[in-house]
Amino acid sequence: MRVLIIGAGGHGQVVADILFRMREHDGAVDPIGYLDDDPSLHGQQILGLPVLGTSADLAGVAHDAVIVAIGDNAVRRRLFEQLSANGEQLVTVIHPDSVVAPDVTVGPGTVICAGVVINPGSVVGSNVILNTSCSIDHHNLIGDHVHIAPGVHLGGQVVVSEGALVGIGTTVMGRRLIGDRSVVGAGSVVTHDVPDGVKVVGNPAHVVEGNAAGNET
Repeated sequence: MRVLIIGAGGHGQVVADILFRMREHDGAVDPIGYLDDDPSLHGQQILGLPVLGTSADLAGVAHDAVIVAIGDNAVRRRLFEQLSANGEQLVTVIHPDSVVAPDVTVGPGTVICAGVVINPGSVVGSNVILNTSCSIDHHNLIGDHVHIAPGVHLGGQVVVSEGALVGIGTTVMGRRLIGDRSVVGAGSVVTHDVPDGVKVVGNPAHVVEGNAAGNET
């Protein structure tokens, strides 16, 4: 399967590396290059793969599937939805050095990086980033377009709602809810549910931006 990577930045290069590892493992995928809207990258070779043009050039590049490799949740969601509407196949990218329980379900377009652990009973949505060495304990529900940053630890039965970002090194206690589009700052400890559309930081995590702080989201 020829896979085209949308985005040639830092996360795009991580995704390329995972695809290389997947190819070594079972030969089922073959990364062929990137598309990126930064004109300064066009024609460059990055990790041995060419930058073949912009996202507008997609139809002119022979491929079987695509992966959106952009860290920003809103941008990644927009591109994912456009590609899905256009009938593109969104591949799921899983590093061979991750540990995913057999009953876990993972949606299309999701990236699972090296060192990730996902325990039994969990459901991971579409277009999600589970970044390096994060852990998802049993019976978690990870919504679409979420980014779980490196080194995050989620307890059992946690719900991370659509479009949320859980920052690097955060701990979320079991049975907690992270609301839609909310942001949990790096290194936080979440001991209570987080409302929709807010930013929380600290230990224990508390709202600093958004509706619960009296501001617009």
